Amino acid sequence: MRSTFLVSGLIASALAAEPFLNEPDTGLEVYLSGTNWTEGSQPLLKDMRGIPDFDFAARQKLDNPKYSFYRTASAGEWSYRNNLDIWSKVKFRARFLTDVTKVNETLTTTILGYNFSSPVFIAPAARAGYGDEKGEVNFVEASGKENTLYVAALYASKTIEEIAAAKVNNTPNGQQVIFQQFYTNANLSVTWDAISRAEKTGAKALVWTIDAPADSTRHRAARYDTTNANSVTSALTWDLYDQIKNRTSLPIIPKGISTLEDAQEAVRRGVKAIYISNHGGRQLDHSPSPLEIAYEIYRNDPEIFTKVEVLADSGVRYGSDVLKLLALGVKAVGMGRSFMYANCYGVEGVQKAIQIMKTEIAHDAAQVGIHDVQNIPVSLLNARALEQTVYLAGN
Repeated sequence: MRSTFLVSGLIASALAAEPFLNEPDTGLEVYLSGTNWTEGSQPLLKDMRGIPDFDFAARQKLDNPKYSFYRTASAGEWSYRNNLDIWSKVKFRARFLTDVTKVNETLTTTILGYNFSSPVFIAPAARAGYGDEKGEVNFVEASGKENTLYVAALYASKTIEEIAAAKVNNTPNGQQVIFQQFYTNANLSVTWDAISRAEKTGAKALVWTIDAPADSTRHRAARYDTTNANSVTSALTWDLYDQIKNRTSLPIIPKGISTLEDAQEAVRRGVKAIYISNHGGRQLDHSPSPLEIAYEIYRNDPEIFTKVEVLADSGVRYGSDVLKLLALGVKAVGMGRSFMYANCYGVEGVQKAIQIMKTEIAHDAAQVGIHDVQNIPVSLLNARALEQTVYLAGN
């Protein structure tokens, strides 16, 4: 017993001492050392091969305050790290000798009845103007060209009207579909105004961020006094949801669902969709990752995924991450920071990041033996390692 304890303690100590890598070594720096690139200058867009490369590239362009605003997370940033590390706990059970030649044709999906080319979308994130002067207009143009969903942030660099004016009209949905994210605070007149403006500019749904009831502890950003986008203490309740519902005919998607109980309550309240998220680890340290939240819901009440559409974000960097969430029942997966970093290259960078994700989803699906991305058998996942990390009802 004692020897087992000691060995376990040594393993834990070794893991704790292992340095955290913000992004894995993709060979980018070694490759760049053989070119004319100099440290502190942005690499060429053609050299971005994976989503993590954009983080490295953004650090070369952005000054410390701006990069820190994008990169910051809550407190000791353990949730941020867990968001990136958790994916390794769920292994694939690849099935071979399966015809996967047409899997790329199955990436198309619907979200609240609107047609998109991919289950990946641009999640709401503030201050895109830090990366490029066109700010969120780049997100609109890139998602329009790729026919993916863009969820615009309330605290964007551009106004709701400027973002809407950039929409294109030649998508499978006709005019480009944009959802509008919003916060609520003590001054509800600000909220009602934002909702009214979103309605007037043609937003198709409202994404209500519920996991920011107060300011959060962000040491990295506070060092440069780059404050939270929303730092007002708010009374976020289901009664307020009812008030919002009475003010608009648009679907309201609560963003920040992190427990089975809140997901079940949302279903009881008749929401059209829920949004699993821990705010990219920016609000509460030691909050669960989207994979853990999705698994908790799946293990305890899998029918929720058939009763409402489930979106998710936080920590997604690879096509394989998306596949794991889809297998559990998630409908579409958002990415925030990564597109902010890609925006340092302008609209071309954002579009390339979307294309990278589409390609990886199709390639990784084929390697797992998935022939239809929209119907992934959960048996292709070994999620046993998550059993000790999630709440299991009845235990």
